[in-house]
Amino acid sequence: MAGSPGAGGPGTSIGGGGSANMAGAPASGGAPATGGVAGTGGGGMAGMAPNVGGTSGAGGASQTAPCDIYAAGSTPCVAAHSTVRALFGSYNGNLYQVRRASDKTTKDVAVLSPGGYANAATQDTFCAATTCTISVIYDQSSQANHLTVTPPGGWLANGGTEAKATAAKITINGHAAYGVYTTGSFDDAVGGVGYRNNKTKGVATGDLPEGMYMVASGKHYNQWCCFDYGNAETNNKDNGPGTMETLYFGSSTQWGRGSGTGPWVMADLEDGVYAGGSFAAPPSNTSLTVTFVTAMLGGKAGSFRLKGGDAQAGVLKTMYDGARPAGYDPMKKEGAIILGVGGDNSHTGEGTFFEGCLTSGYPTDASDSAVQANIVAAGYGH
Repeated sequence: MAGSPGAGGPGTSIGGGGSANMAGAPASGGAPATGGVAGTGGGGMAGMAPNVGGTSGAGGASQTAPCDIYAAGSTPCVAAHSTVRALFGSYNGNLYQVRRASDKTTKDVAVLSPGGYANAATQDTFCAATTCTISVIYDQSSQANHLTVTPPGGWLANGGTEAKATAAKITINGHAAYGVYTTGSFDDAVGGVGYRNNKTKGVATGDLPEGMYMVASGKHYNQWCCFDYGNAETNNKDNGPGTMETLYFGSSTQWGRGSGTGPWVMADLEDGVYAGGSFAAPPSNTSLTVTFVTAMLGGKAGSFRLKGGDAQAGVLKTMYDGARPAGYDPMKKEGAIILGVGGDNSHTGEGTFFEGCLTSGYPTDASDSAVQANIVAAGYGH
């Protein structure tokens, strides 16, 4: 976002509303899966695709994962990032890499089994006698759009910093895992935690349609700019309205806002964070106060939509679906991918990221709903 990332002063908001341990009690709403059995060892989701919510053996996640669902709906993932589980049912590779402080060596953390959860014991063993940071978040798609620490540029004079690898430990379906805990800073020389890839493949540009989602902590956020995930500028600068299209989660009121007191699922479109078609608060975009948040954004020519929900139980709510703000049609998306910072490397927002993807094409409501069911069945906080 343009403008000083610290507008309003540092205050005491850094740290937002949460703690480093995101493994709180499950939100009300019952078990993560309802509606019968859909595969050996896992609860299914009523009316969903076969095996949504099923398990794939010891350490396994869903046999049908989010990117399988989007591909079936003709909107394939062009980037898929997670430090906690596979986002393709057949994925059997590395999720992320950690860097050891003692000797600067690195270690990849893979899944326990195809389509499974992270093998967090790899990190625990490697980092046992020292501390580690997350150095790479691997793209599970065929596009190899991996995320590394934000390079210098924009508001980050010296680039970003890597997340502490143990700052966001959770339990997911009985497995230990670690999220990407981002922190903000009002010092441009020191910077905040952020990741970026300015040379991607397959990501939407111009006014092409796309979708994206992320699962984030509902407890770790603040009101500053910007805890973003999605499509941004390729040069770390503010290139004007419509040059980025990312999800934002937090309680920012510097531009737009939702109804209530926040936090909200909003869209950072550059030179504005929007809960709807203007800076006015749409009644439909209500505060989302849960332990784990599912946030979704879809953009196509002339309009965009926002959805949000509890990643532990229930269905998505459409927070906004309508025309783009004045000055944002057509869009001028550039196709970089960011996590934890704004498009111009503004670095005072913060949050915790667990998983997310970008698609080619505008997902159907049915695909989004099936992805939410899959996320619930994955067992965050259980």
